[in-house]
Amino acid sequence: MRRILSKHVFICTTLLFFMIAIFGCVGLVDSNAMAASIMKIGMKEEPKTLNIWLARDRWSLRVLSHIYQPLFYRDPKTQDRVPWLAAALPVYDADTLSYTVKLRPAKWSDGSELTSEDVAFTGNLIKEFKVPRRYAYWKFIKKIETPDSRTVKFHLKRPMAVFLDRTLTTPIVQKKQWAKVVEQARGKEKPLASLLKHKIEKPVGSGPFAIKEQRQGAYLFLEKNKYFFGAGKKIGGRVLGPFINGIIFKFYGTSDAAVLAIKKGSIDMYWWGIEAGYLEDLKKDKDIQLFFNERSALYYMGFNVRKPPFNDPNLRQAIATLVDKDFIITRIRQGHGIKMISIIPPGNRFYHCPDLPAYGDGLTRQERIRKAYGILHKAGYSWKVPPVDSSGKVVKGQGMLLPGGQPMEKFMILTPPADYDPARAMSGMIIQEWLKEAGIPASSKPMAFKSLVEQVSVRHDFDAFILGYGRLSLDPDYLRKFFHSSRDKKRGGNKAGYKNPEFDRIADASARMM
Repeated sequence: MRRILSKHVFICTTLLFFMIAIFGCVGLVDSNAMAASIMKIGMKEEPKTLNIWLARDRWSLRVLSHIYQPLFYRDPKTQDRVPWLAAALPVYDADTLSYTVKLRPAKWSDGSELTSEDVAFTGNLIKEFKVPRRYAYWKFIKKIETPDSRTVKFHLKRPMAVFLDRTLTTPIVQKKQWAKVVEQARGKEKPLASLLKHKIEKPVGSGPFAIKEQRQGAYLFLEKNKYFFGAGKKIGGRVLGPFINGIIFKFYGTSDAAVLAIKKGSIDMYWWGIEAGYLEDLKKDKDIQLFFNERSALYYMGFNVRKPPFNDPNLRQAIATLVDKDFIITRIRQGHGIKMISIIPPGNRFYHCPDLPAYGDGLTRQERIRKAYGILHKAGYSWKVPPVDSSGKVVKGQGMLLPGGQPMEKFMILTPPADYDPARAMSGMIIQEWLKEAGIPASSKPMAFKSLVEQVSVRHDFDAFILGYGRLSLDPDYLRKFFHSSRDKKRGGNKAGYKNPEFDRIADASARMM
C-alpha cells in the first residue's frame, strides 16, 4: 500500500503586526484508494451541522462542498471563471443592468430536475431571511426572473463586482426540500433563528456525492450520486468522476490519533494541518510520499479595538515590533512558513502590495525592545521600571502605565489548545514572554476552539486572540468582510471591531467597481 502525504500551506498572520505564512495543512492519501470503491478520509472533528445556512465550521463546509454546488467556480490553476451548474458564462445587459445565466441539464440526488426555480428560490431565501455570510452578496439583487426552466435572469440595483465572484458561487439548494421549512420559519417570532436551527439529516444536493449514513462521533458515509450532472463529462479541461463509489469521513479528535491511523492504513487521507514535528517521522515511512503546495489562507493575531488600550495604534505597533516572525517560522514552524506583512497573500500578485511597514524586521531582541519602548514612550506610556534605562541598557520592564497614568491591567491572548493547533498555542506563549520583557502585562490562555470562537465572534468578550482566515478568494473583497464597520456585529466578520469611515467608503466603492 502506497500512501501519499499532501501538504498545503497555511499563511499565518497577525492583524497589522504578527504576520507569517504557515506550511501546515497535511492531507494523507492512499494511492490505491483511488482505485478502490470507498475512500476513507480522516478529520479532526465531525461536522457541526448539515444545514447549509448554519454551517460555518470547516468540517461542515468540507462535507457539504461534496453535496451542494454553485453556478460557477474558479479554476484552481488559472483562476478563470468556469461554468459549473451554469452552461456558459453569464451574459450582461448594460441597458437593464442584468445578467442572464443558462443552466446545464442537471438533477438533484433524489432524481428530480434542477431548474431555474431552484436558483431563484435560493437567492430569494437568502434575501428574505438575510442569511449571515450570504446576504451581503445578494442584497443588491433587485429581482430574479425565470423565463424558462433553464434560464435565470438577475436584475441588479446597481453594478456590483462581487456579483460574479460571490453571488454566482453561492451553493444552490433544492426548493422542494426547503420550501416547507421556509414557510414554517416565516410564522415564527424569529424566522432566521428557526431557519438556522432546522435539522437536515440528508440534504438533497446536485454534487458528486450524497449522504448515505451517519453515526455521531464516529463517521459519516457519502455515497456516489448516480444523478451527478458532471459524471464522465469534461468541464474546465478536466474529465469528471466520481471515480470511487463513496467517501467515509472518520473523526479523530487529535492529530496524534489521525497520524497513527494513516500510518496503520486505517484511513487514506487526513484532511487537516499536520504540524512540522510529524514530518521527519513520516518521511521515514517508504510508503508515504509528501507533496507541498501553497494555500491561500492565514493565521493572525487580533485585538479588541472596541476598547482601550487596544484601540491605540501605538500600542499595536509596539506589539508588532516585539513579535519576531522569523523566530516563529524557524523554531515553532521548523522552517515551514512564509513571513507576511499583508493580509493579502503574496501569491495573489495582482492585489498584493509589498510596500507596507515591516515592523521590527531584521532587528535583534534588544533592538526590538528599544524600538517598541520608543513608540510607547512617545505616545505617553510609562513604567515603574522602564524596559530601557537612562543609559540605554535593556532591562526587564515592570509596572506599565497608560498615557493617563493608570496601570495597564493584565490582558489575555486567547489561543486554541495545543492538542488542536500546537503552532498557535505555542505562538501565544512565546508572544506573551516577548511582551513581558518590555513590561507589557500579557498572558496567553489556551481554550477549547468552540469556546474561543464563541467568546470572540459572538460575545466580543476578549482582549486579544490568535485565529485564522481560510480559503481566501482571488478577489480580496474579504477585506470588506473582515474590517467594514457594518460587519462589527454578533457573528460578523469584523471580529476586532475595527471602525474607519474612510475604509468603509473605499471598501464599498471597491465592491461596486466592475
